[in-house]
Amino acid sequence: MTSDLKHSPLEAAHQALGARLVPFAGWNMPVQYSSIIDEHTAVRSKVGIFDISHMGQFLVSGSAAEAWLNRMFTNNLARLAPGQGQYTIMLNENGGVIDDLIAYRTGESDFFLVVNASMIDEDFFWLASHQDEQATLRNESDLWAGMAIQGPLAAEIFAKVCPGEMLPARNGIATTASGAIVCRTGYTGEDGFEFFCPAAEGIAWWEKFLAAGAAPCGLGARDTLRLEMGYPLNGSDLSPERTPIEAGLGFFCDLEKPDFIGRETLARQKTDGPSMRLTALQYTGKGPPPRAHYPVANAAGQVIGELASGVLSPSLMTGIGMAYLPTEYSKPETELQIDVRGRLFPAEVVKKPFYKPAK
Repeated sequence: MTSDLKHSPLEAAHQALGARLVPFAGWNMPVQYSSIIDEHTAVRSKVGIFDISHMGQFLVSGSAAEAWLNRMFTNNLARLAPGQGQYTIMLNENGGVIDDLIAYRTGESDFFLVVNASMIDEDFFWLASHQDEQATLRNESDLWAGMAIQGPLAAEIFAKVCPGEMLPARNGIATTASGAIVCRTGYTGEDGFEFFCPAAEGIAWWEKFLAAGAAPCGLGARDTLRLEMGYPLNGSDLSPERTPIEAGLGFFCDLEKPDFIGRETLARQKTDGPSMRLTALQYTGKGPPPRAHYPVANAAGQVIGELASGVLSPSLMTGIGMAYLPTEYSKPETELQIDVRGRLFPAEVVKKPFYKPAK
């Protein structure tokens, strides 16, 4: 029901720009303003701005905060100094992915977590149900507006809008004089930052970034940009039935930690090797845009899996996608086929990322 949709504090600004709004993760969000290709190109060549107010923000503090979160997440928070962040994953008891998120250390015993929009309630419940008595957990998701400014000119835009302020280092976090939280991560492969401010101030900041030269971009371009980099989308490429090892995210799982939830399954897969892998596929010729759930067949035409994600890459002008396939089919240059409404189009396994930004 559309009446059940949540609304971004920036929604009026999107409507004023003529954005096409669609339901996404329980929110009414802009999918595009002009065209996906134009918005994608703006991020790759200049700078774009996305509304990420639907993402969740949790605050964790207390003497046991680090130890507790290290039991809940795959990566190792002990490696973070205050002002640093890391990509990490929260697993169920079987090693399946509940959510992937960014965890930032904001103090010796304080953490700022950015979680996926569709998982806010489930993440909070899972964390709260395993909570340490010496740690506090607060869901502040409704208090913040969020924007992601991405592209090679992102630092210039920040300097115009926040003169005299310093962007944090890559994967860092800082608080501006105005009280906004700035994180230097991203989901596009380009330079950029995330900007979180009180919800009531969101439109004013959004308009400042637009005036400084950022092009408004919607979820359509966000999806093509992240898939060109091979970045997974929770709910599509990541799920409770798949582990980070199968998804190729073993780098973010510190198996030296002895007791995080789901570790046993990951350790076994690390030793034995997974039977399935999230595999990057690219058309070898022309074809219609590949989409999630399209069947993937081997060279003989036997179906061996289905796409978890798929798009026509605006940068490469060809179809790309990712699919969980038997390990024997995950080697680069393996010839495969993608079934698009009953027609088979040739593809091959490639290494991620599909697109390599200019340095």
